[in-house]
Amino acid sequence: MSERDWQHQVAAFMCRHELEHSATTHMLDLVSEVGELAKELLLATDYGREPLKSSGAILEELGDTLYSLLAVAETCGLNAGDALGLALEKYEIRLNLHDRAGSR
Repeated sequence: MSERDWQHQVAAFMCRHELEHSATTHMLDLVSEVGELAKELLLATDYGREPLKSSGAILEELGDTLYSLLAVAETCGLNAGDALGLALEKYEIRLNLHDRAGSR
């Protein structure tokens, strides 16, 4: 299933359950979910002291984060797959020019 299919699933779910809100509301939800994912990753690594022990809680929070990100894309009228493609192209160029994906 492609990212666009995922986005369509989220859009249909939001519509079916009357969960369509402003982009700002979905963005705040995304930030909250990223925080919850970070917390689970910290707990699973004993705050970075141990190797990652994957868990169902991490998977659940990753799913919540992905849902929220796709809700933001949908609410903003953006195609998440196109955004990902642009990001990958950008990182490819950076790696080829500077041997790193991050910005300067």
